[in-house]
Amino acid sequence: MAVPKRKVSPSRRGMRRSHDALKPAAYHECSNCGELKRPHNLCTQCGHYNGREIVSVGL
Repeated sequence: MAVPKRKVSPSRRGMRRSHDALKPAAYHECSNCGELKRPHNLCTQCGHYNGREIVSVGL
């Protein structure tokens, strides 16, 4: 059986887990309405993407 020969120190364990943290979600301002939206995604408020209206959003 594969059994560790030595205890993994907290420092080494932390170094292994250093890339597992969640990164904060990125947001950009919509060029049409100014609302915050995810990059490379359709604006949910006005329906614009890349300067064009893709989906008509009725109020």
